[in-house]
Amino acid sequence: MKDDANLIAACRSGDQHAFAELVGRYRTHAWHVCLHITGNLHDAEDALQDTLTAAWQNLVRFRGDARFNTWLHRIAANAALAVVRRRKPTDNLDDDETGIDLTDDRAGFDDRIATVDVVHHALNQLPEDFRVAIVLAEFGDLPYADIAEHQQVSVATVKTRIHRARKQLAALLAPAHTA
Repeated sequence: MKDDANLIAACRSGDQHAFAELVGRYRTHAWHVCLHITGNLHDAEDALQDTLTAAWQNLVRFRGDARFNTWLHRIAANAALAVVRRRKPTDNLDDDETGIDLTDDRAGFDDRIATVDVVHHALNQLPEDFRVAIVLAEFGDLPYADIAEHQQVSVATVKTRIHRARKQLAALLAPAHTA
């Protein structure tokens, strides 16, 4: 298995298979970032496609100052935010946009769908900077330093944004808001 640096060098030489292997390592996390920022499957798919296209086209600009996965997550977050900005706001998510297989017949399935909808709705109510910070931390598994670099703020600001996002989410998800 090649390391990221070797794969990046091969990609820069035009090796599409190396690019597929490289992004394959981080695609799932990038997908989760796109999904949790956009709030639905259709927009997340668009954002992920935009992410992969932008990564391929801009790989020559990757300086290696950060890890490749950090760079890719930054592209994913920006692509997802661009999709969110282009669409009209909506309060309703269709069942097929929740990311859950509707053919699943396990107990509590309806409750899980409702929970996903409520969480997506709550995330969409957060200020953009808070939403991006918490999504990158919780769903992208990025360290605070990488999030700070992505948002071009200090680590202390990232910690504050995540703390405030968690407080706002807790308030939004409290039983009084879900009734």
